[in-house]
Amino acid sequence: MQRRKFIRTAGIGTAAVAATSTLAAPAIAQSSPELKWRMASSFPKALDTIFGSGELFTKYVSDATDGKFQIRLFAAGEIVPGLQVADAVQNGTVEMGHTASYYYVGKDLTFALDCAVPFGLNARQQDAWWNWGGGRQAMNEFFKDYNIHSIPCGNTGAQMGGWFRKEIKTVDNLKGLKFRVSGFAGEVLSKLGVVPQQIAGGDIYPALEKGTIDAAEWVGPYDDQKLGFNKVAPHYYYPGWWEAGPQLSAYVNLAKWAELPKSYQAIVEAAAAKAHTSMLSQYDAQNPKAVRELVASGTKLLPFSPQILEACFNATNDVFAQLNEKNPKWKKIFETWKPFRGEEVLWFRVAENTLDNFMARQSAAGKL
Repeated sequence: MQRRKFIRTAGIGTAAVAATSTLAAPAIAQSSPELKWRMASSFPKALDTIFGSGELFTKYVSDATDGKFQIRLFAAGEIVPGLQVADAVQNGTVEMGHTASYYYVGKDLTFALDCAVPFGLNARQQDAWWNWGGGRQAMNEFFKDYNIHSIPCGNTGAQMGGWFRKEIKTVDNLKGLKFRVSGFAGEVLSKLGVVPQQIAGGDIYPALEKGTIDAAEWVGPYDDQKLGFNKVAPHYYYPGWWEAGPQLSAYVNLAKWAELPKSYQAIVEAAAAKAHTSMLSQYDAQNPKAVRELVASGTKLLPFSPQILEACFNATNDVFAQLNEKNPKWKKIFETWKPFRGEEVLWFRVAENTLDNFMARQSAAGKL
């Protein structure tokens, strides 16, 4: 009797478990829809750093959703040209884009604050502003006008000043120089006589090789070596004062972002954060070896003179002042961004820079 009772009870329990599983499945499936999105990149596949961070982002989204949320990444030019990614996201041609916001300063110079402005924040300071200084709220309020939700998705760290066919010794040497330079820096350099050229990454080498431009900047040693700029321009200047810590962004079409379940929004944010830190650490790990190899192959590594930096700094402040007068969207964000920059630089002077400068002297003395 007890044996038969046990079998009957066990059978009921098994059936109940099965019924519970059957009932639970639709609820789970409902909250985790199967989605297939497209993501247009502003960058060529050859760059395992910048394009690679987009690949890492899409992989994490897929892995975290058991493959239910698939985002296919397209290199610059495969769907739209690299400098038209914002437009593609805005008008819904693609659901997402991976890009640098300062590419779109032709629409409004305020875009640059999402990425980098001359003599601006370094990578850590940019993160601090975005996460704790009101940057996230301010920029995404701005992006609403473009039907975009922006999420940090990479940072290169401080960049180099670029490749020049001739030495740049004085401010006068900048006059008439055709320089491929991104975004806001072109506004500043034009005040010093430079003729800025905005050219997508994959098109820089042929323009420099043919002499269509006299100089070009991209990122830093690891990427620049891959793109071969040292073969057509021997003078490699530093620092890229216009890009102390440029942030790359994952743009999401605002309507599509609103449609995502909260769980998927959280996964997208987390995947972007992983790609964000991964990119910066990869550059920090790869640049030292690359710059050694470039110098060994004949590259002339040169600093911009203090006079040139001072002139560029003053010209930058002139542009800031003009924008404050003419652009209320810029002014609204800049008025909180500027004091934040001041506080960050003051703090970094105390501990970070003091230690970094000491270690730099030890390096120069061959003690490391």
